[in-house]
Amino acid sequence: MAPSQLQIATSVLQRLVKEEASYHKELESQQKRIADLEKSTDDEDGNREFKLKQEKKALEETKAVFPSLRERIANSREKLQAQMEGASDNDELEKAKKILAEAIALQKDDPDSAHPSGPPK
Repeated sequence: MAPSQLQIATSVLQRLVKEEASYHKELESQQKRIADLEKSTDDEDGNREFKLKQEKKALEETKAVFPSLRERIANSREKLQAQMEGASDNDELEKAKKILAEAIALQKDDPDSAHPSGPPK
């Protein structure tokens, strides 16, 4: 049996939420590496400045991912909400509500997660 549109929309939002969490972990890791390089006075191979520059560039690239990812999450939330309105399977509906609540909670303090259509209903 093929997955329903509600299952698909739920899975998409769940994947995007996991992707955002992964990028946040990567961001923290990069910030730690930069802090360690900045504290370090050890420059045995003479590459400290180059490594620091590369890490900062990687950090900026990671930060650049968030706006489009947040937009995709907001769009996915809207699609999921639309699918939930016509849903009849209670198990699927409960899972969708759980994932939707998780996505909203993760982005509630994020000013960039606002979507033109307004907050979720």
